[in-house]
Amino acid sequence: MMFDLAFIWAGLIAFAVLAYVILDGFDLGVGILFPFMRSEADKDLAMNTVAPVWDGNETWLVLGGGGLFAVFPLAYAVVMPALYVPIIVMLLALVFRGVAFEFRWRTKDGKFLWDLSFFGGSLVATLAQGVALGALVQGISVEGRAYAGGNWDWLTPFSLLTGVALVAGYALMGATWLVMKTDGPVRSVAQRIAIWTGGMTLALVGLVSLITPFLNPLYLDRWFGFPNALFTVLVPAAILAAAFVFIKGLREQRDSWPFLATITLFALSFIGLGISFYPYMVPPSLTIWDVAAPDESLWFLLVGALVLVPMILTYTAYAYWVFRGKVDPAGGYH
Repeated sequence: MMFDLAFIWAGLIAFAVLAYVILDGFDLGVGILFPFMRSEADKDLAMNTVAPVWDGNETWLVLGGGGLFAVFPLAYAVVMPALYVPIIVMLLALVFRGVAFEFRWRTKDGKFLWDLSFFGGSLVATLAQGVALGALVQGISVEGRAYAGGNWDWLTPFSLLTGVALVAGYALMGATWLVMKTDGPVRSVAQRIAIWTGGMTLALVGLVSLITPFLNPLYLDRWFGFPNALFTVLVPAAILAAAFVFIKGLREQRDSWPFLATITLFALSFIGLGISFYPYMVPPSLTIWDVAAPDESLWFLLVGALVLVPMILTYTAYAYWVFRGKVDPAGGYH
């Protein structure tokens, strides 16, 4: 066959997940930082930075989850029972967060409850995403093309570590987003938080990266076998370069640099994760080709994706272009 449809779809799903992590990561991060905002005006300003784009960002979650169900049904059937609890918790937290986003503008007496829901929903959704990621990385028990583990296999010290690491990472992304999008007190608070969360994120990413190769012989061989060992050297160098840009941007008041450096850190981490996983969709048992739907289904869905994905990219890019620049506390952009 001229095209490896399963491989193409694995790339599309991976792109959708990365787009979600980057785009929804910073607005979840803004929610995590909500308690650090000093006044109601500061909270309103922080929320206004993500108001035009937050719901569109979650399109990628729908695309990634729906695509996994349609294109890799066996992976969906195995992963969902294994990660049922963290995924349900994540979805419920996102619901609370979305409702709070709309309702806090329409009440005065109960506004603090919606503020708490916005913060709690953002924090719990992020923690659940990180725990689910850690559980997937450490491996899922499969027997006879079905999940063979227990109800609580997802809850381990490593999955909790990845959950905390993702909370720190999203908080960093939210802080750098606020540095880029605001002026005044909110920017000052976000800049200080970015320094602390930046150090925490680098330390936690480093710790997770050190532990991961020893979870599975596949990962160990993938990272330290030749010629992949050459890439193992390049990744820390690229992360250090991103850290340099991050620090330089904060020191020289180049407000977009810390955010771009943080995105680079997430992208490098995601690429490293992909290298560890490939060719497995459900490590350590099921490959991309094991779990793929029939070629006829993949062709049919690919035609729709070739129309849908460019449309999503276009309206996303247009939205960010329209609402570019700093947010005025009065509610506008300049």
